[in-house]
Amino acid sequence: MHEIRLFCPATVANVSCGFDVLGLALEDVGDELFLRRVERPGVHIIGITGADLPTEPERNAAGIVAQLMLRDAGVEWGIEMEIHKKIKPGSGLGSSAASAGGAAVGVNLLLDRHFDRHQMIRYAMEGEFVACDARIADNVSPVVMGGFCLVRSYDPLDVVPLPVPEQLHLVLLHPQVELKTSESRAVLPGQVPLKTATRQTGNLGGLIAGLYKNDYELIARSLQDHLAEPFRSPLIPHFDAVRAAAMEAGALGGGISGSGPSMFYLCQGAERAAAVAGAMEQVFKPTGIPYKLYQTQVAREGARSSIA
Repeated sequence: MHEIRLFCPATVANVSCGFDVLGLALEDVGDELFLRRVERPGVHIIGITGADLPTEPERNAAGIVAQLMLRDAGVEWGIEMEIHKKIKPGSGLGSSAASAGGAAVGVNLLLDRHFDRHQMIRYAMEGEFVACDARIADNVSPVVMGGFCLVRSYDPLDVVPLPVPEQLHLVLLHPQVELKTSESRAVLPGQVPLKTATRQTGNLGGLIAGLYKNDYELIARSLQDHLAEPFRSPLIPHFDAVRAAAMEAGALGGGISGSGPSMFYLCQGAERAAAVAGAMEQVFKPTGIPYKLYQTQVAREGARSSIA
């Protein structure tokens, strides 16, 4: 394989109760990445569309991942890269993770699958560090592995794939305003009360059990965020009104996607998701703030490739 095209999925991190340890990949929302093997050593970003991002590989989430993987694989050839951003940076939909995780998957294919999944995630985490100054894995893991992913441990890295109930659908509303991850992290407290941590742990366990049992009622009861949402929701325009509309229309639950400002709601079945999407749009459209609305499912695969 000398040339490859990839669809790199957007992601929802945290999924309400799994702060920094839980994420999922979206089926048909994401970026495109083109990689070509060339004789000239090194990584060469020859085109970026959809966002104003650095073309120097050491300053680019996808570029640094490719650099490190080629270096560690000890190859003498290089890669040309084109990045086509469909996910706006600062959206809360894993824009940098799509680049970093997609690059890890694509470069590994060009290397004839030299690295395993956990190694690819580690490289992708370096891309996240370049983009947002944090080596986090809740977004990049589902880009690499697909589905729901639980980051059980960061040291040593241990990422566990979780089952995806068949009728699970998502509705996402992305207000077209930028909310940087660094800004969203700055409002979080450095410590949380023991009671809060206990409630959050119970919900995370409940959500994972609900996924395994195909228990939509248990999933709904567990989609509560006591750690980040109380502090981050004031940063997101019309958050409370959108939540009220989604829940009244029959959503299982949801909240802030990643660090925001995008909001997500899980639903049982496509018909219910359509009703939730309509209710959310009815509330948000009159605000005059530009937005994008997505109705989708959890992707069973992560970054997906085809020979170009």
